[in-house]
Amino acid sequence: MTRGRELLAEILDMPPAELPDVAGIDTVAAWDSLAHMRLVARLEGILGRELAAEEMLALDGVPAIDAILEASA
Repeated sequence: MTRGRELLAEILDMPPAELPDVAGIDTVAAWDSLAHMRLVARLEGILGRELAAEEMLALDGVPAIDAILEASA
């Protein structure tokens, strides 16, 4: 299980095992605009910086979340 999947499951308040590996903003009903903003805020806290608008818009699935977390490691 990836860190991005675990983070998204936390934001969506669901068990990580229930979140598909390919979960995306257009495939998970609970991932609405408010959940997206919570995800952005949580990532900014983890990364210690503000996300650029392009980064916020690119957060459309677990792979994108993983990529931004890996890029900051």
